[in-house]
Amino acid sequence: MGPHPAVAAIRLAVRRVLHDILTEQTSAQRPVPTPAAAGSPAPFVPAAAHPPHERPRPPLVLVACSGGADSMALASALAFEAPRLGVRAGGVTVDHGLQTGSDQRAAEVVQRLRELGLDPVESTAVTVGREGGPEAAARDARYAALDAAARRHGAAAVLLGHTRDDQAETVLLGLARGSGIRSLSGMAAVSGAGGRYRRPFLHLDRQTARKACMAQSLPVWDDPHNADPAYTRSRLRHEGLPALEKALGKGVVEALARTAQLSRDDADALDTWARQAEAAVRDATGLLECAKLYALPPAVRRRILRRAAIEAGAPAGSLFARHIEEVDRLITGWRGQGAINLPGRVVAQRQGGRLVIRQG
Repeated sequence: MGPHPAVAAIRLAVRRVLHDILTEQTSAQRPVPTPAAAGSPAPFVPAAAHPPHERPRPPLVLVACSGGADSMALASALAFEAPRLGVRAGGVTVDHGLQTGSDQRAAEVVQRLRELGLDPVESTAVTVGREGGPEAAARDARYAALDAAARRHGAAAVLLGHTRDDQAETVLLGLARGSGIRSLSGMAAVSGAGGRYRRPFLHLDRQTARKACMAQSLPVWDDPHNADPAYTRSRLRHEGLPALEKALGKGVVEALARTAQLSRDDADALDTWARQAEAAVRDATGLLECAKLYALPPAVRRRILRRAAIEAGAPAGSLFARHIEEVDRLITGWRGQGAINLPGRVVAQRQGGRLVIRQG
């Protein structure tokens, strides 16, 4: 008798991601043919021909685990699949310090990960700031800690337990902010520097992860913040999405997840266009020329403006569509208006037909 269907589903999702990571590692480690004399083939030494002491060490994959059902299901699947594919598997839990006893809960998560057979395993404490609101500040602190852990251990990737439900919530939050098609594209299956972050569960619902934990008798911790109406995402999860499903019928979550993928494809194409066009709209000193920007389609022009604002120091998470629209009016609706203040103390102003975006 095979595993429970929910367990089988999460293991398959993780197996596919590990296969992708191994394929990428193999491609990166493949020996480059050395130059040979004219008319003779270049010698090639397959990786298996190297002496054992010269063979590359198996890649390490970490799982970010809060102790909740999604990340515990992910950790168990990684612990099961990794040794079968010759991959080392470890785990990291982040203590945000936002609740009494959070350090003790982090220690318990570390113990559970070790019991699954993961190694290395660690807990890392962070200090959550206030910029961008509590949810954004906690997210920024968490990713900074995960980045540091990945570098410290030399991990090839970090797995995150975001599900299809999380994706639907992200799309709705982006829609509410009016942040454009990039926000509607939600979370990418692969993101971060060098594709560090992988999200195997974006096509699985939250209930599948919870059922997998129940089938394996895995203890899980339900973060009270996830049910606290003080947080926007919590209100959306417990009030907004159920109201949409009541009004529109079942299938809203699946439809929003499909919207995310379609939006991501469009956004990626426009981002590529913007990168290619940017060099042509800068003068010899690197300043943006307003007349050349004006000639571009709005979707391409605004991407260039957003990139320029971020490069000048504006935090990407605090830079919304309304900010870029104000800067865009310096090009499309120029009537001598003054400078535009952007997040991160960045200022945009028009000077002599050029757009100057810099720290104020």
